[in-house]
Amino acid sequence: MRKLQRADFPNIWCSSMNIERLSTGITKLDELLEGGIPKRFFVAVTGEPGTGKTILCMHYIWAGLLKGEPAIYVTTEESRDSIIRQAEMFGWDFLDFMSSENLIIIDALMRNKSDEWSMFKLTVEELVNIIIRAKKRLGYTHARVVVDSMSAFWLDKPAMARKYAYYVKRMLYPWNVTILATSQYAITTSDAFGFGIEHVADGIIRFRRSVRGGVLRRFLIIEKMRQTNHDRRVWEIDIVPKEGLVLLQPVSSVSREDFSFPRRVMQRIERAKRKKEAEIWGSDTHDEAENN
Repeated sequence: MRKLQRADFPNIWCSSMNIERLSTGITKLDELLEGGIPKRFFVAVTGEPGTGKTILCMHYIWAGLLKGEPAIYVTTEESRDSIIRQAEMFGWDFLDFMSSENLIIIDALMRNKSDEWSMFKLTVEELVNIIIRAKKRLGYTHARVVVDSMSAFWLDKPAMARKYAYYVKRMLYPWNVTILATSQYAITTSDAFGFGIEHVADGIIRFRRSVRGGVLRRFLIIEKMRQTNHDRRVWEIDIVPKEGLVLLQPVSSVSREDFSFPRRVMQRIERAKRKKEAEIWGSDTHDEAENN
């Protein structure tokens, strides 16, 4: 048997400095990622509602469009019109790039049968099929893809999150795309942030929020990014009109109240864990779990 040589693996680089990276559209975040997200990665953008996940995705899409990279944006929890209006608030004219067919926004919420770029069934199979169809329309050059959010595909079956995320990643990888997929945490699974999507993802950018002293604060941390010596600090962030998401400063000390789940969420997670154990060990434990 012939011994394998480095020449047999032309797509493997020796240094992170040689990895082709894509800008997130946020200069400071790019710095924390050694220049950006590695090309053809599947990155999970996780967190609570209202923390900045969608705005990060819009930054990412806009940065690519300005560089001539086509893009596909799948919206499952807002209408296409809502995404366009939000982008306009930050000075990003998505409609102009849609008119030139450099951007396709797939609407999985309104399900308009007369709309070529609407999803009628909320399944991962249809998601993959319509993204591939959009990719063919845009051409075979590299494209940026956002799925906002993946959580919609496992609302009634959160235990399927890992399987579904893996399917999407595996099926779309050959199509020369780099994907940002948002996800909420799933309380009913007793595991945060989608029970499995974080295991499948090449990177995780996690958002959190807290209210202290009557003031809403938002945070961001890069929990994982393969092939990258990324920053490991918690950063406080803000959302600024006409500018978008801004990284303010790293947080030198983060209290449990700032960066932990709310108490009611932790209680629901604990109950879910007890119920899961009861299903394994017997009805007596189940009765105890139900009573607590």
